[in-house]
Amino acid sequence: MATSPLNWNSSSLTHGWQRGVKSFYWGLGFQAEDFDKPQIGIATPLLDGNLCNMKAYEVAKLIQQGCAEAGLIAFPFGVSGVSDNITQGHEGGASSLVSRNLMANGAEMITSAHCYDGMIGVHHCDKNGPAFAMALARLNYPGLIVNGGSILPGCHAGKPITILDSYDSQAQANNGSMSFQESEDIIRAACPGAGGCGIAASFNTWGIALEAMGLSLPDTSSIPAVDAAKKDDCLRVGKAMRRLLELDLRPRSIITKAALTNAMTAIAAMGGSTNGVLHILAVAREAGVDFTLRDMQAICRRTPVYCNFAPRGRGTMADLHRIGGTAMLLRHFLKAGLLDGSCLTVTGQTLAENVAHCPDVPLDQDLIAPLGQPFKDYADLQICFGNLAPHGMVFKVSSRQSPRFKGRAICFDSVKAVSDAAAAKKIQPGHFVVLRGVGPIAAGMPELLVASAALAVPELDGQVAFLSDGRVSGVSHGVMGIHCSPEAAVSGPIAFIEDGDEIEFDLLEGTIHLHADLSTRTTACVKPMPGRGYLADFAATALQAHEGCVSAWVMREA
Repeated sequence: MATSPLNWNSSSLTHGWQRGVKSFYWGLGFQAEDFDKPQIGIATPLLDGNLCNMKAYEVAKLIQQGCAEAGLIAFPFGVSGVSDNITQGHEGGASSLVSRNLMANGAEMITSAHCYDGMIGVHHCDKNGPAFAMALARLNYPGLIVNGGSILPGCHAGKPITILDSYDSQAQANNGSMSFQESEDIIRAACPGAGGCGIAASFNTWGIALEAMGLSLPDTSSIPAVDAAKKDDCLRVGKAMRRLLELDLRPRSIITKAALTNAMTAIAAMGGSTNGVLHILAVAREAGVDFTLRDMQAICRRTPVYCNFAPRGRGTMADLHRIGGTAMLLRHFLKAGLLDGSCLTVTGQTLAENVAHCPDVPLDQDLIAPLGQPFKDYADLQICFGNLAPHGMVFKVSSRQSPRFKGRAICFDSVKAVSDAAAAKKIQPGHFVVLRGVGPIAAGMPELLVASAALAVPELDGQVAFLSDGRVSGVSHGVMGIHCSPEAAVSGPIAFIEDGDEIEFDLLEGTIHLHADLSTRTTACVKPMPGRGYLADFAATALQAHEGCVSAWVMREA
C-alpha cells in the first residue's frame, strides 16, 4: 500500500501556501472535509453530434457519482474529439489522427494544471482511448480508461447490419451492382442509436487491447452503450480508482513490453484494426518502452485469428457480450497460450487473475473459434519491410487466402479519384492501387475508407491490392498496405512509383518490393502548406508512422 497520502498532488492546492485559490473550491460547494479528499479528472470527449460520443457526459457523470461513493472528488472535463465517420472522404478526415494527439495534450494539460491525483479517460470513439492511454503513460499519474460502449446492430431485410454495410452498399450503388434505393435503406438503418462502431473496427479493437494491456477493468469494452449494465460498469470505476491510489499503482508499472505484447497479440487474434498498430507504437513511445514494428511483425506471424468479427466475418461486440464478454475472450486467448497472464493490471491483480472466474467459450456460436482450431493460422495484420517501405508498412489482408500478391501500379492522389476510377471500372483485378500524399506530414494521415470501400465490391475484393502512406478505417476490408514509412511528402520511395510498375509483397516473409530502379527517378516532393492551423501544428511536430506519429519531443524525452 502507498505510504504517501491519496491526495498526493491536489494537497498542494487544497493545503498549499496560495490559500486564495480555496475560494474556488468553496464556490464549488466543498465542505471542510472535502479539502482532504483525492481529486480525479475525468477526460471526456464531448461531441453530441456523433453517435459514438452522445452518451459521453452521461457516462462521465456516472463515473463521478461512483467516485463520490468511494470518497473521491471527480471533475469531468472536455477534450477535442471528432467523429471518425462523419469526417470520412472530405477535409475533415485530416482531423482524425490529429485529434488523438490533441486529446492527449488536453488530458495531460488539465490533469497536471489542476493538480489532480489521478485521471480517468472515457473511450467513446476511435481516437479517444488511445489519446488517454498516451496521456496516462506521459503523466504517470494513477488512472484507467473506461469504455463508453458500442452500438447495437441495425436491421435490413430481416438481417443485422452495421456501419460496414453502409459503406459497402454505397460502393455497390456507385458501380451499379445495387440499386440506389436499397443502399439508401441500408444507410438509414445501419446505426440505430448511441455507441461506438460495433464491429472489430478501431473503437472496439482498442477497447479489447486496453483490457489486454491492463489499462481497463475487465469486461468494460463488451457492454453495449445502451445496455443497463453500463451504468453499473461506470459506477464501479470510483472504487477501482481509489484502489489505484491506495496501491500507488501507476501506468508505467502496467505498460510494460509484455503488456504491449499482450495488447498487440489480442488485436491480431481478434482480427482487429490496423489503427491499433499505430496507437500501440504511440503508447510505447510515451511510456519509454522499446517496442517497435519489428516486435509486431514477430507477433503477427505467430498469432492465429480466433475471432470472426466484421469486417472479416459478421460478428459484433453485441454478439461477444451476449455469449460472455471480453474477459471470457481474453481467458480463451490465455488458454490458447497467446497471452502472458502474469502482467499487472489496473485492478491490482494480474491479467490471469482478472479472468480466472470466466466460463469457457460456449460451443453453440460462430464468433470465437475453438482452441486449436483458429479461423486462420496467422494474423490478418502483418508488417512488411522493403525498398518501398524501408521503415515498414502495415498490411491487413482478410479477403485473400494467399499471403502473396503481385500486381501493376495504378497511381492516384485523392480518395475521390480512386472511387471514380473504380466506379468507371478503370481499376481491374491485378492492379496495385497506390494512393499517396496522404501521410502525417502531408495531410494528417486521414482514414481512406471511401477509397478502400470502392475496392471492396465483389469483382475487386481480394483481387486488387491497396497501398498508401495514409490510414484505413477498421471498417475497411480487402488487401491493404498502409502506414507506408517514410511517406511521399518527405521523399519516401512511395513518391516515385509510376503507373505500370510491378509491386509484390509476401506477408509471411515480411517483404514489400517495387521492381524498379528508384535511383534513376526524381520527383518534386514539396511539403504541402497545411490549410488549417491544427494541421500545421501537427505537421511541424509529428513523427512518421513507424514511430506512432507521436510528437518529436516525446522521443527526445524518452
